[in-house]
Formats: sequence, C-alpha cells, structure tokens
Amino acid sequence: MTTSRTAVLMAAGAWVLVLAGAGLPMREAEAQTTRRGNAAAEERAKAAEAKAAEKARLDAAVSKGVDLIVGMQEGDGNGEWPYEGVYRVGGKIPVGYRVGGTGIAALAVVQSPGYAVEGADGPRHAAVRRGVEFISKGLEHPLMSYEDYDAGYDVRGWGYTYSLLLCLRLKEMGQVPAGLEEAVEKIIAFDLAAIPATEIPQAGGWNYARPAGRDKVAPPSPFMTAPTLQALFEAKRLGYAVDEGVVNRGLDSLERARGPAGAISYTTPPEGKQARDPVPGAVGRMLATETTLALAGRGSVSNIRGAVDAFIVHWEWLNKRRAQQGTHVPPYMIAPYYFYYAHYYAAQAIEMLPSAERAEYRRRVNDLLFSVQLEDGSWNDRVFPRTANFGTSMAVMALRMPDLKSPAPWRAGAPAEGEEKKGEGDGG
Repeated sequence: MTTSRTAVLMAAGAWVLVLAGAGLPMREAEAQTTRRGNAAAEERAKAAEAKAAEKARLDAAVSKGVDLIVGMQEGDGNGEWPYEGVYRVGGKIPVGYRVGGTGIAALAVVQSPGYAVEGADGPRHAAVRRGVEFISKGLEHPLMSYEDYDAGYDVRGWGYTYSLLLCLRLKEMGQVPAGLEEAVEKIIAFDLAAIPATEIPQAGGWNYARPAGRDKVAPPSPFMTAPTLQALFEAKRLGYAVDEGVVNRGLDSLERARGPAGAISYTTPPEGKQARDPVPGAVGRMLATETTLALAGRGSVSNIRGAVDAFIVHWEWLNKRRAQQGTHVPPYMIAPYYFYYAHYYAAQAIEMLPSAERAEYRRRVNDLLFSVQLEDGSWNDRVFPRTANFGTSMAVMALRMPDLKSPAPWRAGAPAEGEEKKGEGDGG
C-alpha cells in the first residue's frame, strides 16, 4: 500500500510539473501577443498623429495661400491677377497673360475649402466676381480676338484656355456669381470658338510661339496643347459641343511628341521625325501630356508613373531654374515658368495612379513644394514679385488635388444621357 501510494503521488507530482512547465511557454506566448498588440496600437497612433499633423500643415498652407492670392488682386477695379513674364506688348504685360493669369488665380480661390459656404459677400466670392468681370471685359480687347489672330509670338491662347476652365468649373460647382450668368456663358462660347479657330493647320494643337501667318503649318507646343485639350474635355463633360477633329489632331500631336525615353519634346516634330529632347528638361511637359493622353484613352498608368518618377528624380534641375533670369537655359533649356506648372500636373498625375500608390507620391511632391515655399507663405518661380499670384495658385491647387474634382475624360460622340448639348454660340 505504501509503495503504491508513493507511486501514485510521484506520478501526480510529475503531471503537475509537466502542466506547470507547459504553462510557461503559454504565458510567454500570451505576453508576446500583448506586446505585439501594444506595439501595433502605438504605430497606429503615431500614424494617425502624423496624418493629422500633415493635414494641419496642408490646411494652414492652403488657407494662407488663398488669403495671399485674394490680396494680390490688382488693376482697375481690383479685378485681375496678371501673369508677368519677360514678354511685353508695347512695353506692357499682354492681355492674354492678364486674362489667363486671372483665370488660374480665380480657379485656386473658387476651389478652396469652404468657398461654397462663405456667402456671396465674402472676400473670396467678391474676388472671383471681380475676376469674372475682368475676364469678360478682357476678352473684348482687340488682342484677344480670334478673328484677327495672325499667329507669331502671341499668348492670347492662354487666356482662352484658363478663362474657359474657370467658367466651366464655376458652372459645375454651381458657383457662378449672381448676375453674371450671361457673362459666363458668353465667355464659354467665345473661348469654344477661339480655341478651334487658333488651332495650327494640319499639324493640330496650339503654340504661342509660331511663325507669323495663321495659315502657316507650324510645330505644336505640348506645353500649351495639353491644358487646352483638358479645357475642351471639361466643356464636353458639361454638354457643350466640341469639335472631335480638333481634339483628335491635338491628341495626335501629343503622341508624336513622345521620344524613345519618354521625354516630351518642346515642340512636336513633323510626321516621320522622332522627338529626342532629354528627360530632365521635359518633366513638366511629360506630366501634362501623359495625363491628357490617359484621359483620352491613349495613355497608360506606366507612362504616368514614369512621368511622376522622372519629375521627382530630376526635380533639382527644375529647381536650379526657379526664380532665375532668362528663359531657356542650357544644358536642358528649362525655363523658370515650368516649375509650378510641373508641380500642378505632377499632383494631377498622382491622382490618376492606383490608389495604393498615391499617399507616398503625394508626400514626396508635397515635401518638394514646402521646401521652396517663401517666408510669407507664397510660392513664386519668376524674378517678378507679381508672379507669386501664379506660383501660389498652382501650388495651392497642387496641395488640394486629392480633394478636387477629377479632370474630365474625353468621350467622343454624343454627350452623356441627361447632359444638355449647347451650341458654340447660343450664349446660354
């Protein structure tokens, strides 16, 4: 009995030891799981804190930028935001730059946070109203006429493109200033007549630097053609009649401008010739061109991604020309005015990439923008102080791009069901 009882007790003790031993790794596993959970929660909290801090940085920069833009409005009636470059007509800033610059600045203001709820008496609404009134009068200037246009070095086309984009966006947002509905329709009708009328014969597309004579064949400028096509896409989305032949010829010219390495040439070469511009000097044109082609079903995600990557890799070459004298300077013939143009179209291109890729690209491009923000909160890529209105507007819209309405795709044929088709001259 004693021996048997001893054996039983020893066996029971052994099981206790076994069970106790088994409990050690179980408790350690539970502790490890808890530690991992705590670490993951801490990482999530840090990520949320960083996201909130980045949002606060963006919101503050946009708010300050928009206030600065409104304060930069000038001219008779305080209604314009003239773009200032080296080009002058009779010693003055050409009216095309004045109208186009006003369109760009007003676009930044009307798409700013809270604009829709500010109220018609608010400073931003008042500024946009004055801007529309200035554009309406500006298009009546003889040097904005598309009937008298005779090519040469002429920037009126920038006025057509960006005043059209502004008025289309105002309509789309339901933010046309009260009492200016007819004026806005007249601006749209005028621009939709002017853009086809100033198209380059045979070659298609547009160029502000052409030989004199509107009937002369000349190489198109992708820098100008891509934004102009996007304006026509927007008009089509809102149901306005757009000449498909004009659009297709412009798109063809953009495709011909792409070289073997993906660079977009400064001007489109003739049929049968190959573009050979180097990539570092072409990144702004690459971004605008590849997004425009993709919107028309002629591009690809890989081309867009390649353009964004090229912009980031070669950004320093752009930055070397920011706010410098001169225009096209070796080795890559980069003009200062490409700088914020390129940032705007980089931001637009990012939003056309797969959603999983966008956050990191946004961070990279936004960090580049903040690295060149001036002490007063503005951005400027020219030597002219006035042109901070352009740089700040493009920068603000680039920062806001994830929250802006996506650019219109090009859909040939009849407008979508429910869209009202408007003739080019019906005036609303």
